[in-house]
Amino acid sequence: MLKIKGTIRGKIITTFILCIAFTGLLTILYSFQIFNLKKKLILMDEFHDLFEDILEIRRYEKNYMYFKEKSSLMDMRAYLDKAKERTDKLSHNIIQITGLEEFQKFQTNLQHYRDCIDRCLRGEGEPDIIDIRATGASMVDFTKHIIEKKRIRIHKMLKQILILPLTYMGGFMLFIVFLFYYVARSAIKRLEFIQKATEEVAKGNFTPITDTGRTKDEINDLITGFNKMAMELESRWEQLVESRKLASIGTFTSGIAHELNNPLNNISLTAESLLEEYNSLSEGESKEMILDIINQATRASEVVKNLLDFSRTEKPHFTKLKVNEVINRTINLVKNQIMISGIKLDVNLSDDLPFIRGNLHNLEQVFLNLLLNSIQAMPNGGKITISASNANNGFIKIDVTDTGVGIKPDALEKIFDPFYTTKPVGKGTGLGLSIVYGIVKRHGGYVEVNSKLNEGTTFSIYLPIYNGSEEEVKNQ
Repeated sequence: MLKIKGTIRGKIITTFILCIAFTGLLTILYSFQIFNLKKKLILMDEFHDLFEDILEIRRYEKNYMYFKEKSSLMDMRAYLDKAKERTDKLSHNIIQITGLEEFQKFQTNLQHYRDCIDRCLRGEGEPDIIDIRATGASMVDFTKHIIEKKRIRIHKMLKQILILPLTYMGGFMLFIVFLFYYVARSAIKRLEFIQKATEEVAKGNFTPITDTGRTKDEINDLITGFNKMAMELESRWEQLVESRKLASIGTFTSGIAHELNNPLNNISLTAESLLEEYNSLSEGESKEMILDIINQATRASEVVKNLLDFSRTEKPHFTKLKVNEVINRTINLVKNQIMISGIKLDVNLSDDLPFIRGNLHNLEQVFLNLLLNSIQAMPNGGKITISASNANNGFIKIDVTDTGVGIKPDALEKIFDPFYTTKPVGKGTGLGLSIVYGIVKRHGGYVEVNSKLNEGTTFSIYLPIYNGSEEEVKNQ
């Protein structure tokens, strides 16, 4: 099979050279046909000369029959020699037309005719007129026959020559189309592959692509550049996730402040009471107040610890996780924000759900973004429901449902696009759901959303079940 290697420019040049070579080949073939026709026409003239020689013999035969001129016998003998010479010269071509048997029969008749004339010239008697005439007629018929057959062959060849230019042109066009298809097919398929990979990058999937081509060309350089770009985007994307964490912290700062303020106030009040009433309190009452101070300090410490864990910057890696742990840790970050907003939180999590494989902080970012979106969708209060179940297709399904304003149908297809947002100016960048989509995609999962205006929205997160051994699960 024809293989064209090299760069695209090189392939085009190679194709052009092949086209010139093909045109040259067609020209050579056509020239060969013309040359062959010329040879056949020359051969046709030779056959006509043989036919004329036989006719001259017959003409002098009539002169001798009517006038008994001995000179006519001499002329007949001369033309018989010419006919014999031409027959020997054209024997190969005549045999190709009539076959060996017919040619030998003609040679026998020609020799018999010569023998009769030679005997007459030597004075050995007159030739048998009937026999001579029959032999002469047979020779004329034979030469007519080869001329007619040769004429048919020449006409057939002329038709072929007239058809050949069209055939060659059609073949040339097919050749050009084949070469263009061969050169373009690989390039177009690889470009389509790059286009799909670009669409995946827009959705947060930065997996490098593998070049399917067998040669190093411009598209190979493009794929190499694309992979470098994807790696750089992945690095920047991780930075974006971290910056989004800080933005999320800013969003629920007031809730966190309230969460810290309560235990600090309790510590302050208890400490003041202990200081003022220390002398009048029993030992047991003093210990109780000290324990209360310790508990409130522990509560504040937990809030700070949750914030530190959430905002920690580290290279993401996947581990075996429990869905309940991820959800509960995320809720601890915003539970006070939910309470302040007058929103009821309903959590339905089963303890026997399978493990998942993921990155804890990234998954916290996913559910934090969804919870913050739900809070912002219910400015006048409402209800958030979080539930998890085994989807029976190798995935754990986690639903986050709110009773907020909902999403317009024409916006549902765009909500995961970077920087697309339905929020007013100054209320969001449109990166939250894009990051959600990207993180879930990198975990091998997918996201579904159902929404009705003024009724609420449900985001369904599908995460693959951890497929490690039972022993690993038990030792978790």
